[in-house]
Amino acid sequence: MTSAQPEAIPYADGRLMDVHHPPADTAGPAPVVLLWHGRGPDERDVLRPLAQEAAGLGLLVFVPDWRSDRTDGGRAELLASLAHARRSAAAYGGDPDRLVLAGWSLGGREAIAVATHPDTPAELRPVAAVGISSSYARPAVTTGDAPLDLLTEQPSPVPLWLVHGTEDGVLDIEHTRQLSAAVPTAEFLALATDHAGVVMTVYDAEADRCLPTTAEAVLRAGRRTAAVLAEAAGLS
Repeated sequence: MTSAQPEAIPYADGRLMDVHHPPADTAGPAPVVLLWHGRGPDERDVLRPLAQEAAGLGLLVFVPDWRSDRTDGGRAELLASLAHARRSAAAYGGDPDRLVLAGWSLGGREAIAVATHPDTPAELRPVAAVGISSSYARPAVTTGDAPLDLLTEQPSPVPLWLVHGTEDGVLDIEHTRQLSAAVPTAEFLALATDHAGVVMTVYDAEADRCLPTTAEAVLRAGRRTAAVLAEAAGLS
């Protein structure tokens, strides 16, 4: 895991995204991962442990704040962050043509939806997508369609990776098993952890937030999620 604090940059109307840089000795433009957090508003910090771990594997990782409580469900912010990541990746040492779109919880549904929807513009479509502990049967705010419905009827235009915790009490792993059955080419990793553990955190009821932890079992699970991001980006 890299330990440097991320660089926070504006991406739209003053909204911020963190930039997690790969190690300084990384050769050539780095593959890029845009990582969307879940339903909680402005929780880019929740994904910081996972983003730092992934950056340490040689990825340039963008993590934007976004708000699902906007009148549009966060659609404009999610799409703006994608456009900004593609547009600015080269300036931060990344390769915009090797961008993976990933998301956790609600962000996972949106990531899979945008990556696979037939109406997504070619210039915004990522090379792969990763859904982390999400559900896919409800319509996404970004596309208006449920990813599970579309992918049951047609093949995915990009490779998919799916991760879910077997002990997830927030979103049962069966949600991801359904998508995996609909897309047999998808890589599916089940981890012995819960909803927070897949992103290298623990849920703190007092803070009502997922927080970093030093628990080795959680760190081990999160490292495997980071490795999936790297694999999806072509680093294996």
